[in-house]
Amino acid sequence: MYNVTLIPGDGVGPEIAEATRKCVDATGVKIDWDVQECGIEVIEAEGGVPDRVLKSIRKNQVALKAPITTPIGKGFRSVNVYLRQELNLYACVRPCKQYKGVRTFFEHLPVDLVLVRENTEDLYAGVEFQAGAEKTAELIRAINNLASGKKIGTREDTTGVSIKPMSYEGTRRIADYAFDYAHRLGRKSVTSVCKANIMKFTDGLWYDETRAVALAYGAKFEWPELADGVQPDAELVGKVADVDGKVSYMERLIDNMCMQLVQKPEQYDVILTSNLYGDILSDLCAGLVGGLGVAPGANIGTEGAIFEATHGSAPKYKGQNKVNPTALILSGKLMLEHLGELEAAARLERAVAAVIEEGKDVTYDMKPDRNDPTAVGTQEMAEAICRKMQDA
Repeated sequence: MYNVTLIPGDGVGPEIAEATRKCVDATGVKIDWDVQECGIEVIEAEGGVPDRVLKSIRKNQVALKAPITTPIGKGFRSVNVYLRQELNLYACVRPCKQYKGVRTFFEHLPVDLVLVRENTEDLYAGVEFQAGAEKTAELIRAINNLASGKKIGTREDTTGVSIKPMSYEGTRRIADYAFDYAHRLGRKSVTSVCKANIMKFTDGLWYDETRAVALAYGAKFEWPELADGVQPDAELVGKVADVDGKVSYMERLIDNMCMQLVQKPEQYDVILTSNLYGDILSDLCAGLVGGLGVAPGANIGTEGAIFEATHGSAPKYKGQNKVNPTALILSGKLMLEHLGELEAAARLERAVAAVIEEGKDVTYDMKPDRNDPTAVGTQEMAEAICRKMQDA
């Protein structure tokens, strides 16, 4: 019996959470679901994410979370960001895999990517200063006094500032996770992505550390000259002494990576990147395989793991039993793998793939014609997946 925190969220969250619970339970794995309400109404009423939610996740070490609405430009900060930082969920893992029957422009290519994104640093650290505030003006003056060369040239009273912290430790930790993941799961390559040609002291640090970790793992550098003068990460050398060195290491600048993924996504495997770039690339990669409706996600860290769909709460569809539950169901599959229930996870994924390929019991967005009257609802698609597992 596993204890798992279940956060139904808001908008369409409760519907897809219920559908996912049905499918996970249908695998036969025994789970005691600890349901914790934490939607936008609860957060606004209680003045933030309730302490009971964090306590539940810390106790159970595993959570399945449906989407929660984040106000745009006002109100409370993203609950996703808050949970990642509070629980030190430093690794965001987002597989993007094609399933036959899902409409995509890349049906002719075997797209099977895994995005590994650093979750706690970069611009999403949330260190911001509001335009017009005196503290912001003080900061701008201090920066201009300290800066050599480039300065903040705009007016102190009309300029907002965000800080982009990136550390050796944080970069090393996520790079280690990406290479360990690639070796454990037999992936071919790790591509490190940033914008080091412009941001030399933050993204430049990123490349310094990912190269050092790649050397420690014995990776094959696409451009061997990148390794010149780089020392392998000393903390990892002993840990990874027995790896076979079959994983290749590549580097791409973020703008070029976007173009590469659109032109030749089949050439990439594990993509390692920082917080903001990872957020952008995860949507791009999801688009390659049919959209956010089939894109699962995991957030792994030192105080637990949270599994969630990458799409939002879609409040306009709330209560309509209409939206596609696949992304959260596949996140449940990732959760089962994390729990060590590999056979159950594989059966669940096969059932999802079979229902999608058959194309009969799927939601409107997975039909060739979105107005197809044979489209089924959220719960009916989940029930079809459960039947596939029972028939297997």
